Amino acid sequence: MNFIPSIDRYIFRLVVVPMLGVFALAASLLMLDKMLRLFDFVAVEGGPIGVVFRMLGALIPEYASLAIPLGLLLGILFAFRKLATSSELDTMRAVGLSYWRLLRVPYAITMVLVAVNVALVFYVQPLSRYYYEQMEYELRSGALGASIKVGEFTTLADRMALRIEESEDNGRRLVGIFARVSNSKGQVLSISAREGAFMATSDDPDTIILRLTEGTIVQDTGSRTPRVLSFSRHDLPIDLPAIEQFRARGEGSREYILPELLRIGWADQSASKAERDATQASFNYRMVEIVMMLLLPLLAVALAIPPKRSTSALGVFASIIMVVAYHKINQYGEDIATLGRIDPIIALWGPFVIFAALIIWMYHRTAHVPGGQALGVLDRLIGKTAKRVGKLFGRRKPKSLVADHQAETETDAGDTSLAPAE
Repeated sequence: MNFIPSIDRYIFRLVVVPMLGVFALAASLLMLDKMLRLFDFVAVEGGPIGVVFRMLGALIPEYASLAIPLGLLLGILFAFRKLATSSELDTMRAVGLSYWRLLRVPYAITMVLVAVNVALVFYVQPLSRYYYEQMEYELRSGALGASIKVGEFTTLADRMALRIEESEDNGRRLVGIFARVSNSKGQVLSISAREGAFMATSDDPDTIILRLTEGTIVQDTGSRTPRVLSFSRHDLPIDLPAIEQFRARGEGSREYILPELLRIGWADQSASKAERDATQASFNYRMVEIVMMLLLPLLAVALAIPPKRSTSALGVFASIIMVVAYHKINQYGEDIATLGRIDPIIALWGPFVIFAALIIWMYHRTAHVPGGQALGVLDRLIGKTAKRVGKLFGRRKPKSLVADHQAETETDAGDTSLAPAE
């Protein structure tokens, strides 16, 4: 590392630490919100808890593609804000280091993250999204080992109704079992047992055995008197419902990787207009999200440097609002372009040009106009507003206390001499 100048190593440390922290925090918050919904979904479907973490793992690329730009922006912003508030930036500028020179390391980090985001957005994310949809389908259909819901009647193979009072040892021990089975001859078996357990069969994978212990079978054969049998152990075969094969990848444009987007959107003449519109919108959406990362260092510098004699953190909040707003605008542009109402170039690259022009103007004022902080006017306006609000809601003394205080002050001022003590 000796061949790297010390100033670059210093800026690298300032950028990387908050960048990784913001990335981890943003990804954790997104995953935590999704985790609660997945726990609800899996509990309703009666599936194993382990599938929640598998589904979250499939969503990591999608959340990472959102957290990486935000972490990059705030990492650079916090680094330059520290340099500005500690007057180190003024010293660097005084010795001839330009903003462009100071951005050498942030742009090197940006190029690495752009390459990572390209791989995520165009290759990893479509495949992981398809894997997530597949697990959700298998969970709904029971292919992931979904258990019978405790305390409810469950219909199996349209000829059996099963109810279980309690489930212990992760479903290995079932307590309080009631089953009602009918056959093609019109005979009905009502079975109750104290305990039971599911057993797999090696010869027929489409059938499992429910082994019951200590129960009673009531057989209704259509005659007046049903047959009643008691048993210590009884094996009840259960036919598993047929599970359809999951669809092939490519139901939506977000499941296509880069070569497929280019082929369907431009080269494949057999594709319908709706498919071409959807793939072109998806391709342009992913591209503008990636290209915008190249302007994030300029935006971070423009918002990081507060006005002189000010430590306002307005730039941090403004940066988050701008990035989130731009992301939502792109999502809306992709939606309307997918419907074919507007050309994807206009819907997605139009906002990009406007946003890029705003960033370049803000950076130019910060880097080349003396005292030209991009948020200087807004910072002063917010400061004045905060002072007025503080005065409006400030604590005031009651009028009676003010009058008493004035009276005491006047008495003390009029009593200039003291009587001699006797």
